[in-house]
Order: sequence, then C-alpha cells, then structure tokens
Amino acid sequence: MPVTPSRAAAFDVLLRVEEQSSYAVDLLHSDRLAGLSSADHRLCTELVMGVMRWRSWLDAVISRAAGRAVSRIDVEVLVALRLAAYQLRFLARVPRSAAVNQSVEMVKRARKRSAVPFANAVLRKLSAAPPAPGGIVSSGDSGAADLPASVVALDIAAPPETAAALAERLAHPQWLVDRWIASYGFAAAARICASDQVIPTTAVRLSDQAVEDELVAEGIRLAPGLLLRGARRVISGDLGETRAFACGRVAIQDEASQLVSLLLGAGNRILDCCAAPGNKSAALAARLPQATIVATELHHHRARAMQERQSSPAIQIITADARSLPLTAGFDRVLADVPCSGTGTLARNPEIKWRLVPADLADLQGRQVAILRSALQQVVPGGRVLYSTCSLEPEENQQVIELALAPHSNNQYQVLDCGDELQKLQDSEELTWPGPASLAREKFLTTLPGTHPCDGFFAALIERRA
Repeated sequence: MPVTPSRAAAFDVLLRVEEQSSYAVDLLHSDRLAGLSSADHRLCTELVMGVMRWRSWLDAVISRAAGRAVSRIDVEVLVALRLAAYQLRFLARVPRSAAVNQSVEMVKRARKRSAVPFANAVLRKLSAAPPAPGGIVSSGDSGAADLPASVVALDIAAPPETAAALAERLAHPQWLVDRWIASYGFAAAARICASDQVIPTTAVRLSDQAVEDELVAEGIRLAPGLLLRGARRVISGDLGETRAFACGRVAIQDEASQLVSLLLGAGNRILDCCAAPGNKSAALAARLPQATIVATELHHHRARAMQERQSSPAIQIITADARSLPLTAGFDRVLADVPCSGTGTLARNPEIKWRLVPADLADLQGRQVAILRSALQQVVPGGRVLYSTCSLEPEENQQVIELALAPHSNNQYQVLDCGDELQKLQDSEELTWPGPASLAREKFLTTLPGTHPCDGFFAALIERRA
C-alpha cells in the first residue's frame, strides 16, 4: 500500500523539522509541496501542525505504549508513530486502520523495515486506546474531501490545577508555563497554553476596499477584525490562490502586528531597522503615503525578497546590521521590531516551544539591547522609537528597555504610556477593541494569546526629548 501524498509530505516535513531545525510553516509553503492537491495540502498542514502542537503529549502516549523512552526510538520511526498517534487521538473521522497502515508504510518508506514489528506492536496499543484525551474533543477528515480545521475544545469546567498538570495536558514545556504563571498569573497562563493549541485565525491587511470586493468575488469569506477597523479575518476560502495575494495587494498580518505599526504614529522620515519580511514597512507606506521610509535588513536574501515584493516607491531597502547602522541620524520615527524568541506566536510556530531553552533568552537580549541602542541614536529630538517583539518573556521586553536606557541618566529619553496612544487610536476609531486599557500593562502594549484575539506582542514607545 503506497503512502498517500498528504501523509508522505507530512512525514518529510516533520523529519526535516527534527533533523535540520527547519521551520514547518516555511516548508509547508515551499515549492516541494506545490504538486499536492488543495485537499492533500490541507491534510498535510493539519498533520504537521497538529503533531508539532501536541508533540510532548503524543510522545508520552507513545512512550507508554512502547515501554521505552522516545529518545531510544529512531527518529524516522518516531515521526511515523507521532503521525499515527495524532490521527488516532485527534482526528476522529480518519479511519483507524488507515492511520495505522499508513504509518507502517512510512516506516518501510524510510528504510527502517527492521522496526516494522515494533511499530506494529506500538500502533496496535495506540489504536485500542480512546480517540481523544480527557477533556478534549476533536474532529478531522481523511483528506478525501475538503478538510475542516480540527476543533480542540478544552473542558474549562475542570482546568488543570498545577503548572505540571497544565504543561502535560496542553503540551508545553513546564519551564515556559512556570514563567508565564509568574508573569501573568495561572489563569492567563492557562489561556495562553490553550490558545497555542488551536489553529489561529488568519488576519489580513488590505490595501483598499476594491481588494476586499475582489477577494469576496473570488470566494474568500471575510469578517471584520476584532482589534482594528482596517483588519479583516479570513473565515473561509484559499487566500493563496487569489490574484490579490499573488500581486501583494493583500498581506497576511496578525492584528497585533498591525497595531504595532499604528502605535508608531505619523512621521515624515521613518526608519524600520529590522524590516523583513516587510509587512510593517508596507503598512506604514500605505498609511503615510507622503513619508520617506528606509527599511534595513541584515540578510541579503531577505532584503532581496522584500525588494521583489514591495510596490511602494517610498520604501528604500538597505542590507545592513541594525546594531551598527550606516546611516546619518535624522528620523522622526524609528521602528525596532527586533528578532525574538517568538513565544507569543506558538499557535503559528509550535516548533519554537520544543527548541527554545532558557539560555537562548540571554543571547537574544544582548542583540535586542544593541539594536534598541542603535535605534535610539537614529531618532531626532522630539522623535519617537517604537520597540516591539512577539515574545511574552520579560528578558526580551521590559528588561531590554531598562538596559538600553540605563546609560542615558540625563533623561534624554522618556518612555511614553502606550495606554494613552491606544486611547487615541480608539478615539479615532482605528482601534475597535473595547477598553484599550486591557491591551496595556504598566506603560507597555502587552497582548496575550487567549486573553486577546491575536498573537502575543509587546511594544514600548520611547520619545527623545527635544
């Protein structure tokens, strides 16, 4: 029995994620999968992202059935077992025999025939277990027809009572759960973990009303954004198949990311010093058509990709290290959306939670402080710098602000209250979320998955005194 195209592709993607530290989202949108039908691509995506989201939970189930630690199982065999376990436990409409037989075939396809009896024995035990863990209800499809997104509904009447139970049940490293409890409280941490396990809604930024009309005509069903007047949520339809997406007239951009661009405010000369993939530069150009925008990116290939996609003549793209910019200070607005751990985006990038270790945060912080200090040197008196991350970790957020400003004991720079700026955005009806104060902690923009309808973002607005 040959392995179906969707499962073969899912196996290959997951193996590359494990062996080469590749990112699943990049692989799922690569040319390698261009030959898949729409239905097969949807099932492949469901399998890859589902396995990555629930990896530790799946490994615990596999370990019990195998009678050994998963670290003692060849990676090719383990990937096949994870795929089977996910289908058996979370995709109720996938025939159990198909999940088992296809995974055995994957082991053979990976030239691990000696492991076939072992895989068969483990899969028999897995197939005899209940279809979903306690408190979780799930549905899926075999891929023969259109595949609806799997539904993960958490039993909030019986939430986990400890950090360890929360981490185990919702498949997160306990060290991350412990940190979020310390920073945001147990209830908020539980909401973050639950949100990370659900397929996130796709939010888009449109260039104008005509684009929205065109998308609707092509079968894309849209709904208003939950945070911003100008945002739209994709309810159904394949956005990637539309002319507007191919031409760059619609950008996939989370609403919190769109909000960061709005917080920067208006300016005549703007610097985006960590610009790739270019969504924020494009948003600024669309909002401020008279402004000159300089966008810098460290990596040449990413800068080149930005150049190929961008359509605004107002954006000048430069390959440069944001820590030592080859520019003359003279910007009234500077955006420093820095490279970070991405712990606010785990629903979209679940592999991060299995790769990140505490020591990574210190390394990231050093680079982030250097970038922010460089950005502060580029802003003119009276101008503003917006520092942002898609991280939930204080080392990358508040602590970076404190460290970057520490050398400036003469109060040359002032941290502004983002709550005030959020209120202005609501007064202008650009922000539609009720109660803008709920989006801020202390003086900083702080969005939390599960609490707010978006990714987790942090932003600080810093003004250079005139």
